[in-house]
Amino acid sequence: MGKARRSRLKSVCAAILLTAGFSPALAQSGSAPAAATPARAREIIAVATRLADWQLQRMRDTDHVARATTETRNPRAWEQAAFWVGMTALADAGGPPRIREAILAVGRDNQWLPARRPYHADDLAITAAYVWAAENGAGAAALAPTRKAFDFILSNPPRVSLAWYLPPSGYDDTECLKRWCWCDALFMAPPPMIALSKITGDPRYRDFAMREYWATTDFLFDPAEHLYYRDSRFFDRRGEDGRKLFWSRGNGWVFASMPRIIPLLEKGSADRKRMESLFVEMAGRLKQLQKADGYWAPSLLSPEKSPPESSGTGFFTYGLAWGIKEGLLDRREYEPAARRGWAALVRAIQPDGRLGWVQQVSDRPEKVEAADTQYYGTGAFLLAATAIAAL
Repeated sequence: MGKARRSRLKSVCAAILLTAGFSPALAQSGSAPAAATPARAREIIAVATRLADWQLQRMRDTDHVARATTETRNPRAWEQAAFWVGMTALADAGGPPRIREAILAVGRDNQWLPARRPYHADDLAITAAYVWAAENGAGAAALAPTRKAFDFILSNPPRVSLAWYLPPSGYDDTECLKRWCWCDALFMAPPPMIALSKITGDPRYRDFAMREYWATTDFLFDPAEHLYYRDSRFFDRRGEDGRKLFWSRGNGWVFASMPRIIPLLEKGSADRKRMESLFVEMAGRLKQLQKADGYWAPSLLSPEKSPPESSGTGFFTYGLAWGIKEGLLDRREYEPAARRGWAALVRAIQPDGRLGWVQQVSDRPEKVEAADTQYYGTGAFLLAATAIAAL
């Protein structure tokens, strides 16, 4: 990159940071940011909208994704679904009308259908966009396939262990995938199931989702580290430094699931109280693990020499900012961490407009490059932007 181009990019980033309540000096020092104003909130939403527009232009062309899979190209699969979850948040936060129209359009193009596997949480993630669409112009027709999919699960509940055993026949035949035996699943399926209960008044979807959410938590949550293992294969694994392996994005999926669920639970209910307590517990640990540059390391307990990573950072920033706004986290204690996370996310935007430093599809910490981007990374950025704007 030429010197003049670097200078222009630096100026743009500095301007964005200032609109978010940051000066470059504050971003380095971690001092408390200036008070938010409506103008700053609007500029944050504008930043998010520019990134959303960049991604919308590339929904059918996956050449920009370094590790594109069959699922990457599938508009009903989880990778794009996470982007649409972020888009619903952007639409709710005052994004321009074309954001809402894009969500409705993808639902119509998908015929409001989830992906192919009836139990797999990843294939149900897109239903969150359909549930949102049903309340934002698409009507009841958008809900029918989602309700049918969830009714099938309720009528035929899986009876398998949460322990992960990979059979010789391959990943798709892993028995526990019929349940939420990997922590990412808690972002994918429970929020739309619980939202469906809210819309329909039928508590069965919520009751099933919460029962399974707590089963997964009881199985994968490490009470000593206040973090989730990705799945049971990682209970005994250690990194090269001998530390436990807690994957940033894996924990990000879980942390970002809770702001999507807690508002849908009845105030004072046992489920809501437990989830609020879990959220605060995780937030405290995540605040400790944030690096000085505002990012979280791909392997949360191994920050030394770790690259920037924007997908986990996006989800953590979203959760922290939401928790502050909701009064679950003390503003004075947590806002600097949320603002540092936002500043790091803004720095991850590359000269061509993409969100960089997004670890590619995996199930564990891996290398990350500046040009790496993915639909779910953009979705995490949009969630973080809307929560920061709300501050």
